[in-house]
Amino acid sequence: MKVRRIVTNIASTELNKANVFYGKFLGLDTLMDHGWIRTFGSDEKMTLQVSVASEGGSGTSVPDLSIEVDDLSAALERAKELGISVEYGPADEPWGVRRFYVRDPFGKLVNVLQHQ
Repeated sequence: MKVRRIVTNIASTELNKANVFYGKFLGLDTLMDHGWIRTFGSDEKMTLQVSVASEGGSGTSVPDLSIEVDDLSAALERAKELGISVEYGPADEPWGVRRFYVRDPFGKLVNVLQHQ
């Protein structure tokens, strides 16, 4: 058996709130919309990973999601434009990433990062 994909599922009855955060803020495409489930993603190849952690690093909480971007400064600017409040960072971490934490509209802690 070979794992082909890992999907994170977030429970909510307010699917439209996901459009701003995952669509406008992160720039993901709507890959599927059945009314009761909306899936965001990209046709670009993404690496599969599952992390288990006792902390988020640098004394932070463990994030629910980690999303790597190619331009952290642009992501930070877009978050500010959309009124998404930054809970941590931006910070240059000793393990070679620059990152910040935000919450999605459903309360999930999201680690937005770029490898340096």
